[in-house]
Amino acid sequence: MKHFPIFLAVEGRRIVLSGGGEAALAKLRLLRKTEAHLTVFARHPAPEIEQWAAEGNLRLVRRAFQPGDALCAVLFYAADEDTVEDARTSALARADGALVNIVDNLMDSQFITPAIVDRDPVTVAIGTEGAAPVLARAIKADLEARLPATLGPLARIGKAFRKAADVLPMGRRRRDFWADYYFNTGPRAMDQGGEDHVKTALQASLEKHQNEHPREGHVAFVGAGPGDPELLTLKARKALDTADVVIHDRLVTPEILELARREAILIDAGKEGFGASMSQEAINALIVEHAAAGAQVVRLKGGDPTVFGRLDEEIEAVTASGISWHVVPGITAASASVASIGQSLTKRGRNASVRFLTGHDMKGFADHDWHALARPGEVAAIYMGKKSARFIQGRLIMHGADRATPVTVIENVSRPDQRVLATTLDRLPADLTEADLTGPALTFLGLSPRAAEAQLDHSKQELA
Repeated sequence: MKHFPIFLAVEGRRIVLSGGGEAALAKLRLLRKTEAHLTVFARHPAPEIEQWAAEGNLRLVRRAFQPGDALCAVLFYAADEDTVEDARTSALARADGALVNIVDNLMDSQFITPAIVDRDPVTVAIGTEGAAPVLARAIKADLEARLPATLGPLARIGKAFRKAADVLPMGRRRRDFWADYYFNTGPRAMDQGGEDHVKTALQASLEKHQNEHPREGHVAFVGAGPGDPELLTLKARKALDTADVVIHDRLVTPEILELARREAILIDAGKEGFGASMSQEAINALIVEHAAAGAQVVRLKGGDPTVFGRLDEEIEAVTASGISWHVVPGITAASASVASIGQSLTKRGRNASVRFLTGHDMKGFADHDWHALARPGEVAAIYMGKKSARFIQGRLIMHGADRATPVTVIENVSRPDQRVLATTLDRLPADLTEADLTGPALTFLGLSPRAAEAQLDHSKQELA
């Protein structure tokens, strides 16, 4: 992030602009919405600028910008649409102590003006650091269509009512009241009778929330998916929006954790295979402790919580403590992985079933039906199998598996740094961590990337 987004207090402060043409007009149309004192320096101002000056909306000085003209100004815009003149005025404004923006010159500007969705006092600023203005405008248009015009009046009424709402205790009860106002009570009252009706409904809503019993703690076991925030389900997003505490494992990406409420407590309860980690008993106790204290807890797990996530143990601990819960499934690592290589887990004529194995340790591996897994056409998805690759390879070959059976390893599936290793059973590295696969990885037995299969088929046809 090269430009840090902030909202600058400009009420009663000076903003100075040099220029009188189209670039100046574009900036002034936006700046006139503020409560700043605007001063424009222009030898030949556009008629609109002259009219705004006559109406008292800004001060117009009909000459070129000079040293000292930006003293005490918080912002300065160089908008003369002339490279030499913009360089001159911006240097003078910097010397006067103002922050400088040169129109259409990102590199020499000290700040940039974002695209803005105005629902005063609600303001949404959209910036692309100058990389994609067209994209910023498209996002602006989309948000303007989504945000109702009544949002501004609702926010103004809510702001005036904030002191009265302080009778509710800090935390969830107060947040629930405001959420009810902005998404239910307020819009409905506005539609029924305008701003006066909203004020009456707001007071009635406050009394209702004062008399309600505090909400009891609850646990949502939520699947975070394989890592891409866009693969998070809507129900998962909703759970994160309302969570007081998020207890997450190490497979949950920072981008997904960013979606949690800013006030939420984030607790890393990650487990590291073959290394130090928080015990399952400690995780169970942590979930129960926060939920019993009345918190809305999200137990956030990579992929789907029902797949190798020890979900049953956590549900049993929560149930034993009399705490309510629900499960929000997620996109599994297996589903995302086969999608990334253009394959499906089952295929008519190849395999009617698929096996899910976990290879984080060797315990229990001897109980698998290795003879069945070694049959031609079988497909298995092996979770956490990086360090047990040699064991799996040996068991399969021992039970008659074709050494040329395709094996595909997908690391960091769905993430920008995703990598795919396509190999065969006999060439599978003994320890995938030694193959520089350091991120979470899933191994497929019996599948290869569709593109690799197509290339192989093409080669066979040429040989024939």
